Amino acid sequence: MNGRAREPVAPYMAVGISTVVHGIGSRKDIERNLRIVEDGIHAAVSIIGINMPVRLIALAEGALTGFTDEIFDIPHVTAARDLFVDIPGPETARLAALARQYGTYVVAQCKARWPEVIDDRFFNALFVISPQGEVVHKAAKNHLWCRERSCVPHDVYDRWTELFGDGIDAFYPVLRTADIGNIGTICCSDGEYPEAVRALAFNGAEVVYRPSEAVPMTQVGMEPGGTWLLQNRAHAHFNNVYMVCPNVGPVYVHPRMEHPYDIAGGNSHIVDYQGSVLGHAASGANTFVAGIVDIEALRQFRTMNLNSNWMKDLRTEVFRRMYEEPIHPKNLWLNEEPLRHADVDEIYRANIARLVSRGSFTPPASAFAGARFIPPGDSADEDDWEQLRDLWSEPDDRP
Repeated sequence: MNGRAREPVAPYMAVGISTVVHGIGSRKDIERNLRIVEDGIHAAVSIIGINMPVRLIALAEGALTGFTDEIFDIPHVTAARDLFVDIPGPETARLAALARQYGTYVVAQCKARWPEVIDDRFFNALFVISPQGEVVHKAAKNHLWCRERSCVPHDVYDRWTELFGDGIDAFYPVLRTADIGNIGTICCSDGEYPEAVRALAFNGAEVVYRPSEAVPMTQVGMEPGGTWLLQNRAHAHFNNVYMVCPNVGPVYVHPRMEHPYDIAGGNSHIVDYQGSVLGHAASGANTFVAGIVDIEALRQFRTMNLNSNWMKDLRTEVFRRMYEEPIHPKNLWLNEEPLRHADVDEIYRANIARLVSRGSFTPPASAFAGARFIPPGDSADEDDWEQLRDLWSEPDDRP
């Protein structure tokens, strides 16, 4: 309420696209996934756009690259140099052409280098392309699952805050637009933490993009969407935001796989600002999900309400000291190359021990062996990335 007259934001259709993905062995392999994404965008706009104008198209996590680095535990610096992209770059230019063609925003995820922050690292990047074809928003995933080795801002905290400051907007920036509302972006594991969407909401987010989640989270219980949909309905309800959540489709881990595997389990969805599901797609195999976003209705709900616009009641001082003691160590990869899965497992175990020592976790009466990394190969040679690259070679190129 700044006294300035605003043009109303017209209702529009948001679309989440789920595509079958081919894991990449080098950056050039992204081309195959881009062609599938392009087909999906053409199909979605032509079919869904006859109902309401499509103003926001969201891609799933992994849509461009798959998850080769995670599955094969590729050394981080090698993956940064050989597999992943720059934003902007040739890949975003392909998406920008579609944004211009259809007059829509495209929001997407891709692992990407961020050389102005640090060399030889890749981040799990979220970005938005405007209808003019420009990259107008860029953010990084802040929390990882235990088998992802992306660098996050916290891993290079001192450098990140030197460049961007240490405010909430340094880690959870929001894109403010005049035509589709205010857009925030998180990714997969970020949404396991209620603080992530709350941070975006405090920064003004009205529509939150959260792509992709995996089995078993998408299949827990009898209700569609498992705990993934449960979380996103809660995020929407607690913060009065729309959630746009496309899931990745079945994945070919490498070119010699005869069939892809549906590691994510489908269940893409769009949720409104009261936590109601607007659209849900059971399958992730080259499908899409759609829902109408009404920004003006959201704004009225937030400002007319004296009950269920929960943020207005927060007693922030009560929570202020809750996060004073660190749990996960910062600056892990500021001066050291990121470690691989088995070594990072020990960092997580130390975090668990830290919570036990504080009394946050009560240890069980008996201790048993817990989860651990099991290399997929039978020998060190079979797990060596230089050997595994051969999976992407053409028959005439193989030794």
